Amino acid sequence: MSKTSKLPQAPPDDLDPEKTPAPGRKRTDAIRASVLATLGRPARLFRVAVLPLWDNHFRVNVVTGDDASTVLIPNSYFVTADDDGKILGATPPLRKQY
Repeated sequence: MSKTSKLPQAPPDDLDPEKTPAPGRKRTDAIRASVLATLGRPARLFRVAVLPLWDNHFRVNVVTGDDASTVLIPNSYFVTADDDGKILGATPPLRKQY
């Protein structure tokens, strides 16, 4: 019996995460958009990270910098949101800064 190894294969296109949105992606996208709409767009915005915690609770970090080696987090929020991504509350409170 031959013991040959099979090379790993790429997943089929229908499983590509870029083509198939993960559950909850629409909600996190809505939270991201709401935070930026309220806060404003900071100079050198790198990304807005929406991290699910539990149930309807999220940590939202606004990350700025020219590249990944120079990023800062000037704004960070603990957010509650409904199933559609509408922000119900934030600590500290969201307010226009930029």
